[in-house]
Amino acid sequence: MHNFDANISDIDLRLLRVFQSVVRYNGFSAAQQHLGLTQATISNHMNQLEERLGMRLCERGRSGFFLTEHGKLVHAAMLDLFGSLESFRSVLGSAKGELIGNLHFGTVDAMYTNPQFNLAAALGEFTKFAPNVFLDLDIATPQALNQGLLSGRYHIVLTPEQPYPKSMRSVPVMKERQMLYCGIGHPLFETSDATIAPAMLAQFQFAGRSYMNEEEICDIKFNWASVTAHMESTALLISSGQYIGFLPDHFAERWTRRNLMRALSPDVIAFNDIFHVVFRRKEQNPAAAHFAECIKRQTRMEIG
Repeated sequence: MHNFDANISDIDLRLLRVFQSVVRYNGFSAAQQHLGLTQATISNHMNQLEERLGMRLCERGRSGFFLTEHGKLVHAAMLDLFGSLESFRSVLGSAKGELIGNLHFGTVDAMYTNPQFNLAAALGEFTKFAPNVFLDLDIATPQALNQGLLSGRYHIVLTPEQPYPKSMRSVPVMKERQMLYCGIGHPLFETSDATIAPAMLAQFQFAGRSYMNEEEICDIKFNWASVTAHMESTALLISSGQYIGFLPDHFAERWTRRNLMRALSPDVIAFNDIFHVVFRRKEQNPAAAHFAECIKRQTRMEIG
């Protein structure tokens, strides 16, 4: 870092904010709308930051956008820096008896239709209590939520159960019933549940989750022919009449009530996903802890 010393100026913070958005949106062009800057201006800012740091942070061109090893180190340190600044703001606000600052919340998709858990009500309750907190809500895969929580991208996430380090606090808040579906036009659509056997299901193309291992589900070795990261993508494949796949029962209801999908042997071929709200045990953002309480108050389902 030949041009950079330990003193961080306002200019450095502004340039790092640009870098943060470029990484978040995976490139200059994708970050344009969020930053309100032209691609040329973003490029100039990044060149200026790299010159000030004395290192190349990212590669951009026909081969795509990716961080250099130096870029990864700077990005990780930048997240720590911004997290500390945000925590400072939040602590000051808490000392004055109010919640301020930013709250970055991530969750998976297909949450809105779950009758056992009203996430919209939790968001409404939180916003009424903390109107001065800027809420950044993101929908992502469980892996992305996990990585984002560890990297500092998110203060709090709502995600299916998975292992977390001891530095994280994980609280079960709801469960979601996952059933196996096929769409109208599929050979199994008119087949009686009584005649459906695991060996039969293994013959058909299965739409799995990109964040799951290709292992047995409900003791069935499915024929993985496609993977998706979100429930809507899975629903599209099932609706094609060519795939079978698992969906949350509440999410699939919009198609089953119109007889466009059907659950296959729902009493046997189904499982529960347990959802947890997860945040750092030493989280210094009071808004995250309060939002976790709002989420827990909105569950209507016993987890046990």
